[in-house]
Amino acid sequence: MTQPVQIRRAPGSPPTLPAVDLERLPLLAAALTAAERGWPVIPLHPGSKRPAGHAERACPRTGRCADGHRTPEERATTDPDLIHAAWAHRPYNVGIATGPAGLLVIDLDPVKAEEPKGAPDGATSLQALCERAAQVLPDTYRVRTARGEHLYFTAPAGVRLKCSVDRLGPHIDTRAWGGYVVAPGSTTPDGAYEVTDDAPVAPLPGWLAERLTEPDRPAVVPLTPVRDGTRAARTALERECAVIAATTDGGRNNTLHRSACKVARFVAWGDLPRDVAEQAIQGAGESTGLPPAECRTTIRSAMDWVITHATPRQAAS
Repeated sequence: MTQPVQIRRAPGSPPTLPAVDLERLPLLAAALTAAERGWPVIPLHPGSKRPAGHAERACPRTGRCADGHRTPEERATTDPDLIHAAWAHRPYNVGIATGPAGLLVIDLDPVKAEEPKGAPDGATSLQALCERAAQVLPDTYRVRTARGEHLYFTAPAGVRLKCSVDRLGPHIDTRAWGGYVVAPGSTTPDGAYEVTDDAPVAPLPGWLAERLTEPDRPAVVPLTPVRDGTRAARTALERECAVIAATTDGGRNNTLHRSACKVARFVAWGDLPRDVAEQAIQGAGESTGLPPAECRTTIRSAMDWVITHATPRQAAS
């Protein structure tokens, strides 16, 4: 562990400054540099990407959380005094709260080990997206991450963009409101975060902003008429499709699976044709931005399991 630097003084000289831990200086500098750009920062656990501080389930509802749990995004700051106080405590990694910073960061990830050979990584997917749109990305601030790359853009005014996963293409995530990125100067077990292009942060191109703007979603997805099902089955199908369609990015697949399981009971009992149920749920899933193939896989898995293990109607009543 790095030892603090002790500064000696001669008799009668001014008081010395507090001991400084050299391990914390680069991270403190990284936090202050981000804050000077107007980017609010949060401390991340040393050597990690996880925010420091307590989780909502463990919130004491005292101190700064007296009026309710404060998320890392709400705790982010550009105040130099608060930053000095935090990074004097531990060698925290640095997180940038992208929403309050007015940023939209494109996160390009590598292919996962379990994926088939030849699957595109984030950089390849982004290049293909630009070619299909006949567009070229402007020069902008870039950071090499531990496993990929971050491209920084200023978010469009008047639009509150949210984080997204694979919405622009395979292994392309975005970080905006509700998220954060690990700042350059931080290090994780996978590697260091370093600036590779210190260009000014460019505005997010309009054609990308359009793809990231969530469309208005109908309260209920239109359904194919159900001639062979009961009223309870139809009601359940409509209700679960509405639940799926209203889901935000973070829990879309889990919600899709859970709702498909609820509807699958009626399929197992013969109240609802499987193809009708799957078609409606597929439409609801795709309306949230989930890829069609992912929707089909999740729905099929839920249907197969429930139909095989469904409790008889009499026992379920």
